[in-house]
Amino acid sequence: MTTTSIGQTLPPQNPGAVAVDPSAIKVSRGQAISAMVMPIALLLIVGFFAVASSGNYLSAQNLSQLAIELSITAVLALGMLLVILPGHIDLSAGSGVGLIGGIAAVLITSHGWPAWAAMAAGTAAGLLIWWGMGMIIIKERVPAFIITLSGLLIFRGLHLLVIKNSTVPIVPGGQSNIYSLLTTYRLSPMVGLILTAVIGVILITVAIAQRRSSGTPGHGETMLMRAIVISQCVLLLVLICNGNGGLPLPVVILGTVTVATWFLTRHTPFGRYLYAIGGNEEAAIVSGLPVHAITVGAFAIMGLLTALTGFLQTAYTGSSTTTIGNLMELDAVAACVIGGTSLRGGRGTVGGVLLGSLIIAALLNGMGLLGVSPEKKLIARGTVLALAVWADVRLRKQ
Repeated sequence: MTTTSIGQTLPPQNPGAVAVDPSAIKVSRGQAISAMVMPIALLLIVGFFAVASSGNYLSAQNLSQLAIELSITAVLALGMLLVILPGHIDLSAGSGVGLIGGIAAVLITSHGWPAWAAMAAGTAAGLLIWWGMGMIIIKERVPAFIITLSGLLIFRGLHLLVIKNSTVPIVPGGQSNIYSLLTTYRLSPMVGLILTAVIGVILITVAIAQRRSSGTPGHGETMLMRAIVISQCVLLLVLICNGNGGLPLPVVILGTVTVATWFLTRHTPFGRYLYAIGGNEEAAIVSGLPVHAITVGAFAIMGLLTALTGFLQTAYTGSSTTTIGNLMELDAVAACVIGGTSLRGGRGTVGGVLLGSLIIAALLNGMGLLGVSPEKKLIARGTVLALAVWADVRLRKQ
């Protein structure tokens, strides 16, 4: 027995017992519940639209279409992740999507440029513009919110000037063929299955290698199980798309961007610095991290992915119109937040962004299939975003 200084008697201590912090249990339970909320929300959304559409929502044709819409949303959201991680935001992305897609469309249709040259010019414009915004934010210490909000208005106006407030079509065939193929080309079913097998072998091989080299108990098994689950999801996606002509090219593009972003954020100093800057910028500066260069680099990559999204969205629509890119920046931010990214920076994952993008795309696709009016779509998108943020904050407090 042990007696304290105030006369209280404590029970004997068991030398072999391991002390457990109750707060740690609460935190782990809260994190586990938080991690399950969004997958459950996705299942509820899919279930609702499947019933409301009499099963048409789950048809191979619609799911293949959903895969294309997901790819467009997720590519932009992954770029937004890189900007949000160091504690910034980009409100100009949607207008940039319209502007850069419109520039390429006009160069092809009105000036006779080859599609590859027009897209190269658009990509260069995106890289230069977003690099410039990053430089202004860092060098002049102007909040990213203000600079990108200005960009939203400027790029929207420039887009209308470029297309002259009209519709610039992307006509299949001829010089615009490459452009239109971005969202119309599909891999043959056999090629899709071969690609799936290659991805599965790579994922499992890497997981086995990490399992052998890992010094953390259970970490290798977790990686292997994750690799198997991802491989099964990819196979399911390919089988669904094969029922409608094959795997769409945008899905392959999304896969490439996803792997590149994941590797960049998890296995390079650039990615580690992004998290460090978002976690505590002052500490990052004191530690000697290249805060300015990393931030400008994040905006430059955002410009590249904005250009790519502009090409995909314009090709998917079939023309550059005055409404291309409207509210896409908000969908990208919503996908990040729904996926667990902190708007303060320092927290966020590629997998979470993909899940958030899938929820946004599933919601928009279902409402489009049911013919929901535009005003109700806006209300639904805002409600989903507000509920996602509320649920995340509530569960993390618990």
